[in-house]
Amino acid sequence: MFKENLQKYARLLVESGLNVQEGQVVAVMATIEAVELVREVTKAAYNRKAKEVRVLYDDEFVTRQKYLNSPLEVFESVPKYISEFRNELVEQDSCILFLRGDDPELLKGCDREKVAANTKNMMLALKPFNDKRDNMELSWCIGAVPSAAWANKVYPDMATHEAIEALWQAIFKVTYTTKDDPVAFYSQNKINFENRVKYLNDLKIESLHYRNSLGTDLVVELPEKYLFAGGGSYLSNGVYNFPNIPTEEVFTVNKKHGVNGIVYSSMPLNYHGNLIEDFSFKFEDGKIVEAKARVNEAVLNDMISLDEGACYLGEVALVPYDSPISNLNTLFYMTLLDENASCHFAIGNSYIECLDGGLTMSEEEKKAQDVNESLTHVDFMVGTSDLEIIATTRDNKKVLIFKDGNFV
Repeated sequence: MFKENLQKYARLLVESGLNVQEGQVVAVMATIEAVELVREVTKAAYNRKAKEVRVLYDDEFVTRQKYLNSPLEVFESVPKYISEFRNELVEQDSCILFLRGDDPELLKGCDREKVAANTKNMMLALKPFNDKRDNMELSWCIGAVPSAAWANKVYPDMATHEAIEALWQAIFKVTYTTKDDPVAFYSQNKINFENRVKYLNDLKIESLHYRNSLGTDLVVELPEKYLFAGGGSYLSNGVYNFPNIPTEEVFTVNKKHGVNGIVYSSMPLNYHGNLIEDFSFKFEDGKIVEAKARVNEAVLNDMISLDEGACYLGEVALVPYDSPISNLNTLFYMTLLDENASCHFAIGNSYIECLDGGLTMSEEEKKAQDVNESLTHVDFMVGTSDLEIIATTRDNKKVLIFKDGNFV
C-alpha cells in the first residue's frame, strides 16, 4: 500500500503540482531522505515526456555543521552551482519541484548573523528565478516528505520508524493521495476554489477586520484592484498548476500602508531552522512597529529586518479552521502544512497575480495600488476556532466572512 501511495503522490506532484508539459526540463531540489520519492517523481516526469530530470540534493547534517564551523564570510556569497541551478531554469522551458522535510530546529543555537547573511544573499542571488516565478512564467511546486528529525518533532512519543510512518500517512491523507485518483480530485476541486474566489472578488472588499480571543484586533485594507486566487494558478502561457500540494487557501494582496492593529500567532513558525513561538506584531500604517515572541524574539526581529519591505504585510490568506489538516489536531512545524490548517498572513513580497492586470503593470501602476515589495515572503498562522472576520465593502456594507474560524 505504501508503494502504491508513493507512486500516486509522485504522479500528483508531477501532473497537478507542476503540470509537466512534453519536452520540459524538470528540476528537483530535495533532502537526501527524499530519495525514494525523487525516483518515483523522475519516473512520473519521464512518463509525461519530460526532456530531462535534474536533481540537487542537500543534507541537513552537513548544513548544520557548516553553520557551526564555517566563518561568516562563507555565508556572504552563494556558490555558483546553487544559483545557476535555479536561475538557468528561467532561460529554458522548465519547472521546479521542491521536496522538503526540514528539521524545525535545524539551526537552533547557530550564529544568527550567519543565518541572516545567508538568507539575504541567497535571495539576491536567486532574484532572476524568483522574479520569473512571481510573474507566473515558471511552473513550480512544493511537496512534503518525512525526515527523521521532522517526524520525531511532530510525534515525539513514537520510535523514529513509527514517527516516519505516521508522518507519511498524514501526508498521504492531507494531500488526498489516498483517493483512487488524486489528480482527478484536484481537477474537480479547482471548481470549488473558483466559486469561493468569485464570491470574494464580487464583494468588492475595502477592508477586513480580524478578531479572536488571543487578542488579535487587526484591520487590513485591500487595493482597489485586488483579486483573490486559490487552489492553483494559470501561468502566463495558459498552463494551470498547483504550486502547493496540499492547498486549502484562497489568498490576495493587501495595501502596504493599510494595516493597523495587533495580530497574535496561533502556531509556532519554523524560520530557517529556528522555532519562533507565541509571537505578535503591532502594525501602524502598515509597518510592524513592535514584534514580541516568547521564544526566539531576536530571530523574529531578524526576519522582519531583512530589507525595507520585510516589516510590511504582503499576503492575506483565508483557510477554514474546519479543514483536513486542522482536523488532524497535529502541529506539523512546517509552513506548507500548517498554513493550510489556518488563516494566515505573510510578511514581505506581494503576489502580483492578485492584482487585476498586475502582471502587465508598470512600476508606477503597482506603486499606485500600494502593494509591498521585498526579497522575502514568510507566512505565519493566525487562524483559531473563534476567529471572526468582517469585510467592509466599497459601498460601506458590513459582511461577515468568517465566524468561529470558518467561512460563513
